[in-house]
Amino acid sequence: MSDGILGGFADDVRHALGAPARTLESVRYTVVGLRTGEVSPRLVAAKLLATAFALLMVGALLFPIYWIFLASLSGSGGSLYSSSGIHLLPKKPSFDAYLWVLGGMEIPSYTVAIHLFGTEIALHTPGVSTTVNCARFDGCSEFPLFLWNSFTVAVPTVILTMAIVIPAAYALSRRKFLFRSKVLYLYVLFTQIGGGLGVAALIALYATFVQFGLDNSKLALAAYYAATAVPFNTWLLKTYMDNIPTSYEEAAMMDGAPSWRIVWEIIIPLSKAGLATVLVFSFLTGWTEFIVAQLLLSTSKYTLPVGLYSLVGQYSTPWARFSAFALTFATPIVLVYLFAQRYIESGLSFGGMEG
Repeated sequence: MSDGILGGFADDVRHALGAPARTLESVRYTVVGLRTGEVSPRLVAAKLLATAFALLMVGALLFPIYWIFLASLSGSGGSLYSSSGIHLLPKKPSFDAYLWVLGGMEIPSYTVAIHLFGTEIALHTPGVSTTVNCARFDGCSEFPLFLWNSFTVAVPTVILTMAIVIPAAYALSRRKFLFRSKVLYLYVLFTQIGGGLGVAALIALYATFVQFGLDNSKLALAAYYAATAVPFNTWLLKTYMDNIPTSYEEAAMMDGAPSWRIVWEIIIPLSKAGLATVLVFSFLTGWTEFIVAQLLLSTSKYTLPVGLYSLVGQYSTPWARFSAFALTFATPIVLVYLFAQRYIESGLSFGGMEG
């Protein structure tokens, strides 16, 4: 399954890198077709108008991001508007804000090996370090610390969520047991009002965590995020598994395969689109949540959203640094979604919309 997902990612990268060549080939074909009369000028004009309209809409949607990017390049932290008027390009662009954000970042190289049912999955990451003179900024940001905190919260959130969601979704999809329909109704209920309960019970949640000494624990925070992510993601994956023909499992049972092997070798590989969707949603839960993280964690364990908020001062805000921090914080989310886009779209189309 991992080979299939990595192969899909490689195909996406190759497809993206080949986009300019395909565009040039399409333009060449259109020009030749216009000259020979094989392509209708009216059809070309209609496509050009549609493309221009699409680009205009995309530009309008992305304009706030462009505005933030411009602010991050402004040495003074200004915005599009200044006393001399509105500018779409910075007069004196500077990357000092990004150097301040990433300065002092050191990521050591490491290798993680996981053994599952006789198969070893090894992950090796190279070390990364930056050589920025933080003295010129009166000290660099704490982005590396906040990044590590967010990573150590988001990854356990994903692991805990997947550990609960996969067997629960399979049981609700394939097994008949007492009060099954009532459990499904409860899952639907919590997908609708879980967030509201979280806000209403914030004080009780804080008191409970303090009572058990978990108010400054990233693992406890990840467990809370996983608990909030389980209802919706279980329902989503369950309705996706409902679309897998039972004949595959029956054939495996006839061959004498045990239940765990059926789940591991048949259900999970066929559910990779739904699993990717659950993985992304649960990762975003641990990566972007702000209110509970700010309530429970101390300064040294702040995650990225709380660290970003800490840049807002009582009387002033360093907008260039704030914007650079925000864009750097959002980059992993964009990359994760781009690489998992095909699985997310498939998972939402065939999963959570039925049932």
